Amino acid sequence: MQEYSEDNYILISGIQHFAFCPRQWALIHIEDVWQDNYLTVGGNILHNKAHDGDSFEKRGNIIIIRGLKISSKLLGVSGQCDVVEFHKSDKGIPINRYDGLWIPYPVEYKRGKIKIDNCDRLQLCAQAVCLEEMLGCQINEGALFYGEIRRREVVNFSKELRDELIQIVKLMHQYFNRQHIPKVKIGKHCKSCSLKDKCLPKLLEKDKKDVRLYLEKNIQ
Repeated sequence: MQEYSEDNYILISGIQHFAFCPRQWALIHIEDVWQDNYLTVGGNILHNKAHDGDSFEKRGNIIIIRGLKISSKLLGVSGQCDVVEFHKSDKGIPINRYDGLWIPYPVEYKRGKIKIDNCDRLQLCAQAVCLEEMLGCQINEGALFYGEIRRREVVNFSKELRDELIQIVKLMHQYFNRQHIPKVKIGKHCKSCSLKDKCLPKLLEKDKKDVRLYLEKNIQ
């Protein structure tokens, strides 16, 4: 697998955007378009709370680090974790000033509730891959904390999830290098998208239908 230079890194946070809607990701990360709605504002508040407090603390057999900056040459991504818990484990790694061995356990904070699709899980899995590469360890699971239901979803970093992550990141790099903005694909996700007034999915879909009708009527 090829390695990426730091000049070509893309943001880990964009993985969730891309999995949710490639066009949304491209508008944000290629065209630098952004617009908040109540969902994004709520998410920002929750992330700020996750980072509120000491950046480093210990609670029993768990060491907690907030806002840890991470990157991966293999994925070509960079960003930061909301929280990384280090759980005491015989299969872990040493940490300066602390006895024993510790396994990293990334925790990502999200505003809503558990999703059927993998968009949040892929972002968390990317954090785990970065930590594995940086710390030289194996991370089998992490957690997504959802503010709406006030509980965690434990995420297993399976081979299937890792393979899906690799394919998505490769496609993101290809789109970014080409500065490619994918065409609109209308779905239920459009209703909750903060960029629907910028993307104009219904208008673009209408234009596409008008062109098809014109061709059907005028080309025999």
